[in-house]
Amino acid sequence: MAEFLDTTAISYHLERLLKTAKRRIVLISPYLKLRPRVRQLIEDAARLGVQIQIVYGKKEQCDEVALLKAMTRVSVTFCRNVHAKCYLNEDFGMVTSLNLYDFSQANNQEMGILFGKLTEPDLYQSVSQEALRIIRISGGDAVERVAIPLTSSRVQEMPDVAGKLTTAKLAERLGLQTTALFNKLIGRGYLELRDGDKRYITPKGKTAGGEFRMGKGPYFLWPADLQV
Repeated sequence: MAEFLDTTAISYHLERLLKTAKRRIVLISPYLKLRPRVRQLIEDAARLGVQIQIVYGKKEQCDEVALLKAMTRVSVTFCRNVHAKCYLNEDFGMVTSLNLYDFSQANNQEMGILFGKLTEPDLYQSVSQEALRIIRISGGDAVERVAIPLTSSRVQEMPDVAGKLTTAKLAERLGLQTTALFNKLIGRGYLELRDGDKRYITPKGKTAGGEFRMGKGPYFLWPADLQV
């Protein structure tokens, strides 16, 4: 069930969101002036391999931009007139009045709503899609490879090609859930996450025999004996 948050609870769950992320973090805030602890949590998540997308909307009071852009796995983009404050990882998110601004956390009276991907899937999906739209119009990272959104509720079932299997069929052969196999493929470096929640095949994945294909929708093919 979605949960109302006051100022203290927002700060607590923001830290929890940063500490528990395994794959992705999306932070959208007009202002960027981080508390040292929040900055440290972002740095630590990036070191652990989490892909972090940050969008800000005001040139003033954004002292952290250069520092954040220098971090590996952290993408920072500017979206003019963005006023939303939205914070997500792969499991839950918040829409709040709180900026990523140390003064706000220390002095302002804030409100927010906390929601989970499993407990409020429609709400999580709607917020994720809007966050992705803001990321897109902010420019995001320029990447040429085609991506598959993590938020897609369906896995494309396409025919096997040249003895290879789709991710769903390979997962079935291995006795795994498709999402679990995607996580393993990311962990092995065959896929990577970019733009917050999209999967891309890597050079290592191609060397292992993986392919990206486009049919009724985008999908990947893998050798039937792929080691994961």
